[in-house]
Amino acid sequence: MPEAAPTSSTLPAERLAPAADRGFLLRDSSTSLVGSGLPALIRPGAVLPADPRRRFKRVAIIHYWLVTMRGGERVLERLLELFPQADIFTHVYDPAAMSATIRARTVRTSFIQKLPGAKKHYQSYLPLMPMALEQLDLRGYDLVISSESGPAKGVIPAPDALHLCYVHSPMRYLWDHYHNYREEAGWLKRAVMPMLCHGLRQWDTSSAARIDRVLANSSFIRERVAKAWRREAEVVHPPVDPALFTPSSEIEPGYLWVGQLVPYKRADLAIDAFNALGLPLTVVGDGPQAAMLRKRAGPTIRMIPRLNFDELRRAYARCRALVFTAEEDFGIVPVEVMASGRPVVAYGRGGALDSVVEGRTGLFFGEQTTDALIAAIQQLERWLPQFDPAEAAARARDFAPERFDAGVLEALA
Repeated sequence: MPEAAPTSSTLPAERLAPAADRGFLLRDSSTSLVGSGLPALIRPGAVLPADPRRRFKRVAIIHYWLVTMRGGERVLERLLELFPQADIFTHVYDPAAMSATIRARTVRTSFIQKLPGAKKHYQSYLPLMPMALEQLDLRGYDLVISSESGPAKGVIPAPDALHLCYVHSPMRYLWDHYHNYREEAGWLKRAVMPMLCHGLRQWDTSSAARIDRVLANSSFIRERVAKAWRREAEVVHPPVDPALFTPSSEIEPGYLWVGQLVPYKRADLAIDAFNALGLPLTVVGDGPQAAMLRKRAGPTIRMIPRLNFDELRRAYARCRALVFTAEEDFGIVPVEVMASGRPVVAYGRGGALDSVVEGRTGLFFGEQTTDALIAAIQQLERWLPQFDPAEAAARARDFAPERFDAGVLEALA
């Protein structure tokens, strides 16, 4: 965990050295400068302006939609801490579903907000979102930050504005998951998707060319950005506050799975594997597959639609291990579980490769099959006596919010 932050006026002289007119040079180990107005963990030797944000008087943050609090919205909250003066632009906004941090800001919506049923069926209006983004008036904003997973980056900033894009994922339904989404769609959507998505892909690629700087939330997403958009991106992992999680000495015999019950999360793999093993598994989550998965679950599997945050923290800290079956863009849950001092059994693709250290904080399985997951659980049972909870908690601290802050500010320097 980074040390407590002194103010700029109290930083020891040996830790800061002037760098002409550019600002300061940090000579020794990384330090947090939250109290100085620069909440960042700066790498040793890095030379930055005293605060890159001082160049920007007006900031706009474009977030795809604000209808539920998930990982992307937690990143948005951290961006709002970095830029207290920022206004938010989005397609659809449901204040009742948002945190107090987001509700406290000025939120402007595109015309999608006024369409029938937009808060619930916003994704049905995807073909209109490129035009909606281009109609947002960003004159007067000198910094635009787009938070991209659904369409957000296709705005038209002022000519002298800087556009920084933080990519949670290029739109899955246009690119790597397109055939999955089409296969699962109703007959009408299945019929129109080829024509609509062809045009959206062209717009998605051309709008990516208008971005000034690109940040990706994992190495996996950096590769997908290069493939889909032909753009280079720097990796800045999402912020996870390890101070919110505490290891427990009371470890229960059951395993844990947490996530939305949607096809790509592959909760079915965990249920099938634990049915076969006869071991206890708690599945926390809800979604369109919930009814089907409840029927599939055997007597050793408990399904809970949701837990409040305190209950979830307790489940993290007391589980035997987390089972993580999805190919995720990053995956915040494994980091939270490691911060709670527990190991992770993860599918060995996607963002989990950036967080889980095999043989130290967890194990990987190489195929999304029941047999591969069963073999990984059996291996984990043999490996658990070697597992050190303190090592998992230390690994989680590598994703502390100050590191996210540093990456964003370095991109602006």
